[in-house]
Amino acid sequence: MLKKGIVFIVFIFSGFLAQAQDPQFSQFYAAPLYLNPAFAGTAMMPRVTMNYRNQWPSLSANFVTYSASADLFSQRFNSGLGLLLTNDRQFSNLVTTDIAAIYSYHLKINDEISANLGVQGSYVSRGIDFGDYTFGEQIRQYLTTGAYPPLSSSIDPIVSNGTTPRLNYADFSTGAMVYSDKFWAGVSVHHLNQPNQSFNDKDARLPMKVGIQAGYRIPLADYLIGNNLGDAIDREKSLTPAIHYKRQGEFDQLDAGLYLTYAPLVLGAWYRGIPLKTYTKNGEKIISHDAAIILLGYRQDNFSIGYSYDATISSLGSTGGAHEISLSYTFSDILYPQPRNHRNKKEIACPKF
Repeated sequence: MLKKGIVFIVFIFSGFLAQAQDPQFSQFYAAPLYLNPAFAGTAMMPRVTMNYRNQWPSLSANFVTYSASADLFSQRFNSGLGLLLTNDRQFSNLVTTDIAAIYSYHLKINDEISANLGVQGSYVSRGIDFGDYTFGEQIRQYLTTGAYPPLSSSIDPIVSNGTTPRLNYADFSTGAMVYSDKFWAGVSVHHLNQPNQSFNDKDARLPMKVGIQAGYRIPLADYLIGNNLGDAIDREKSLTPAIHYKRQGEFDQLDAGLYLTYAPLVLGAWYRGIPLKTYTKNGEKIISHDAAIILLGYRQDNFSIGYSYDATISSLGSTGGAHEISLSYTFSDILYPQPRNHRNKKEIACPKF
């Protein structure tokens, strides 16, 4: 416990929290509103999505993220509306809860291509529980006097009042995308106002996060996969290469992968890292690898479920990787009893699971 406390305090006062990076989902398109506010309404019907991610479960300082969202499309106003709830737990002590409202406008450019522009406003609450950590003056008291246990509480001004430090702030984001029934390309910018995340009077701005998403769906002929017998005629059969690049502050990351869809199954393989980028550790140049990811999804009618596992391939060693589960359901029969008429609107081509 003492070692855990020392490590955590070093993180805080070295500015780690000032440059905290957003949690990331491997199943990007199973968390569409989290990825880009322009995705609101792209299912063309009411949709509910839930996500869970446990990163580095073998370490005590792991990251656990929960997300739930709901969105719908208004044909009358060519608009999408969305609500996104996210809860992120870092080291089990730093908890961030984000409630976001999203609006997107859908514009049909021509018969093949459409475009969306989305905006997002969030209310964020962050808190730290220092109850099971040992601070510097407590350690000094033990080393100088030998008294054990150390001081029952810290004199640090952030925690001396005995309550959990808490911070609330507003956060704003935006995004845009163009797409057809075969491709999509989008850009998102989160934390436009760079909110201050400091728990005291210091300035600890959260850097803007810029993301780029793109992909292309390649239909597969029935003679390549499937045999046109029975319900195989109606099955989607496609390959979809996709990328997701993001940069926040001094950090950047690239995800590149491929989905194979043979309805109702989706298989995916991804690489996370930047192969041409290196960093120096103990005088040795190391390639910026992060993880290799496998994904399995299943979709039946309006319901879909996905699971992915991130295998760590960086120098971090044995972390337990990351496990992620997603659930999604669309309600085509509630607001749109005749969905075939509604589906004349262009739908985005990214994988659905």
